[in-house]
Amino acid sequence: MVEPVRHRLRGLYAITPDGLSAATLLARVGAALSGGAAVIQYRDKRSDETRRAEAARALLGLCRQFGACLLINDDLPLALAVDADGVHLGAADGDLRAARQALAPGRLLGASCYADFERARAAVAAGADYVAFGAVYASSTKPSAQRAPLSLFARCSSELRLPACAIGGITVDNAAPLLAAGADMLAVIGDLFEAPDVAARAVAYHQLF
Repeated sequence: MVEPVRHRLRGLYAITPDGLSAATLLARVGAALSGGAAVIQYRDKRSDETRRAEAARALLGLCRQFGACLLINDDLPLALAVDADGVHLGAADGDLRAARQALAPGRLLGASCYADFERARAAVAAGADYVAFGAVYASSTKPSAQRAPLSLFARCSSELRLPACAIGGITVDNAAPLLAAGADMLAVIGDLFEAPDVAARAVAYHQLF
């Protein structure tokens, strides 16, 4: 039986950027892991199915070396095919209950809940292991996203008793209020993977927890 990994849902949650070559992707993710990233979410909206599967398997191997989790963004079939640690689904990316049933015991299911606490409540009822709220700050990845109030994190802790991830415009400099509000994970793309030294930036995030 697979060992549950929910207890590892705290710390830097690194989301891979689009457009990197396979070699660059692995190098930067490896650097993030060496700096203490707890979770890697593989997000790739551009590559074909074969390339995504190859990259996911390679990333899973890296995550295993560092004791981190690999989650697949919005692609349950890929997560199942490579035996990833779980999948993260947005509102339009599949039914959470069906995903929960398809995932092996111990695998993780994450849900984007934006700025909607009732969506988070429904996600928990459907079997989610964690929820994500955002954008918490203005985000270049999703500039039109509704801003999520920081009060959502305290409510998640007290009412849902489930790990919550903050996402959207997060940097090392603006992260502290999110943790003070109760966020368990910080999802970061640009401020991490565009840093001159990815490992050092990951260390800086790791030291915040």
